[in-house]
Amino acid sequence: MEINIPDHIEMQIAQLVEQGEFLTREDAIEDLLSAGIKAYKTSGPMDEDEPGLEDEGMMGHDDEYVF
Repeated sequence: MEINIPDHIEMQIAQLVEQGEFLTREDAIEDLLSAGIKAYKTSGPMDEDEPGLEDEGMMGHDDEYVF
């Protein structure tokens, strides 16, 4: 599978690998996606009427989401 990752997220993943949190970029992406899916299943989708950061993403980036 191929996905496009924004540069700022790619840099964060590379930093995690450099710090030894993950052995490879692929391991990092797989583990982070798995954790995100688990968190999503646990908390479910956010209520659309609930105000929050979901409209602008986290840290003001439209394409960044925290799992």
